[in-house]
Amino acid sequence: MSNGERKEILQENFDLPLKFSAKAKAKIIFFSLFGFFTYFVSFKISETGSPTILVDHIANIVKDILGSTLVAWVCVAAMIAGAIQPFTNKTWNRSLTDSAFTFFKIAGIPIGIMYVLNQYYSIQLGPDALYTPGMIPFLFEKLAMSLTFVIPIGSALIIFLTDYGLMEFTGVFARPFMRPVYKTPGRSAIDAVASFVGSYSIALLITGKQYQTGFYSKKEAAIIATGFSTVSATFCVIVAKTLGLMEYWNLFFWSALLVTFIVTAITVRIWPLRSFSEEYNVQRMPEEPILKTGVTKRAIAEGLAAAEKSPPIIPNMLKNLLVGISVTVGLIPSIMSIGLLGLVLAQYTPVFDLLSYLFYPITWLLQFAEAQIVAKAVSMGIAEMFLPAALAKDLDLISKFVVGITCISEILFFSASIPCMVAMRIPISVKDMVIIWYERVVLTLLVATPFAWIMFKIFSINA
Repeated sequence: MSNGERKEILQENFDLPLKFSAKAKAKIIFFSLFGFFTYFVSFKISETGSPTILVDHIANIVKDILGSTLVAWVCVAAMIAGAIQPFTNKTWNRSLTDSAFTFFKIAGIPIGIMYVLNQYYSIQLGPDALYTPGMIPFLFEKLAMSLTFVIPIGSALIIFLTDYGLMEFTGVFARPFMRPVYKTPGRSAIDAVASFVGSYSIALLITGKQYQTGFYSKKEAAIIATGFSTVSATFCVIVAKTLGLMEYWNLFFWSALLVTFIVTAITVRIWPLRSFSEEYNVQRMPEEPILKTGVTKRAIAEGLAAAEKSPPIIPNMLKNLLVGISVTVGLIPSIMSIGLLGLVLAQYTPVFDLLSYLFYPITWLLQFAEAQIVAKAVSMGIAEMFLPAALAKDLDLISKFVVGITCISEILFFSASIPCMVAMRIPISVKDMVIIWYERVVLTLLVATPFAWIMFKIFSINA
């Protein structure tokens, strides 16, 4: 469903149809159930395999069919496409930020080729240090090879959660607390859900358009962009796999979602977000009324109305598959270059050791077994959201769990989300984004650590 169609549904008052077709009712029930199964039910498909969700199983099957060599070259092709993308879109020189990230995308190509030549053709280009397991092989095998397939497949299947009424249904229940808790209008509930089950880039696109058309003020747009537009469930899968947490997938995912929203409720009440302007870009648009009664009926009606107007499933899946491919090729090369830069800085320079001292007092007070490593791991998230997982993958379970949640809850990182916010014209400076990133990391550690201990105790998990 397009943003325009969804906005059309949201802008209707209470004149929704009283009757809906049986087809719409079937869509919202069966497609929503299938979407929930696709993303939130872990299972094995072989005795020796590990439990994981359907999206990941499909990606693994596709990779097995293609074979490791072809998969590797597909990843390289994705990097080349990603480096070409800014030039075909004519965005490479739109700003200094765009030019810088175009450079990083181009730089990702030789790194990918270096891995493939070394792994499959025994040709080494560059020093031995770059080929140690925690460097280029980690970035290529754990991130690039997974993301290249998981994101497009996840994007194609995410429609079962986003496009057939479930988002509208849940959004109605969220509206009454969005304003008092997050100081944003009810419609921002859809932005929040869209990022977690879809893509932060899509959510930021929605946020940018809503700000430009007068549905959000500058402050509201900044809150939504920095508070809700985190990585999607498909990215969460990669973080969980990297940290060995797929066995606890549902606990990890829902904990990350809850902690992210708790942290956002705090950041909107402290500087700098608290002091942002309430001005609108254009004339303010009317806000949805908050229902006192009949909430469930309204939620069902909006869900069914969305299902009634939803597009045919196959064309919709293909359209979202193409969106997923576009997002993937835009991310893979910069993840390789910025990721390698971050790993090299972490391994061979004191940059992140020094930055970690901003968090070490917190991790020490929280009594992490490896407090300094946890502090260093979370400090690396400002460069690329996967880097903390790379450093923390061998830590104890509670540390990996908290670091994994931090990867998701921090929201802001230079390899993708920050330039995406700049490109979408979200009214917030890079300086403020960095400050908010620091606040979010500290708050996530303070909230997620005791929460993790409590959850592990409840579910009898040996930390």
